[in-house]
Amino acid sequence: MSAVFRSTRLVEFADTDMAGIAHFSAFFRWMESAEHAFLRARGLSVFMDWEGERLSFPRVAAACDYLSPVRFEQILDVEVRLARLGTKSLTYEIDFSLAGRPAAKGRLTTVCCRVTPGRHEMESVAVPPGVRERLLA
Repeated sequence: MSAVFRSTRLVEFADTDMAGIAHFSAFFRWMESAEHAFLRARGLSVFMDWEGERLSFPRVAAACDYLSPVRFEQILDVEVRLARLGTKSLTYEIDFSLAGRPAAKGRLTTVCCRVTPGRHEMESVAVPPGVRERLLA
């Protein structure tokens, strides 16, 4: 649906378990970080003011399939694609690889929400047209 956004990620010691292999939970942090970078590259954010409203994109689903071990100090190639853009929701597919070898495949689904300042209440809303245009750029 959108162009592939690419970045790299160093596997740090804190990301690993006692065997020096990336802990499964690290992939969820890396997916979130990749999503944020994808949005920033389009002039957007996961929490932003847009045309007089405060918008946020909380996650409603997250999954990751692990295909091969990732170890301390390896450099991961990360690819983010907007797989689906619904009326209110976005689904990203995130691929992790090491030198071209698949390491993991993740999926995040978020919902566009209006945040009421001072009350911390959220209401799902349609993704604004200008945001849609940037997401699809």
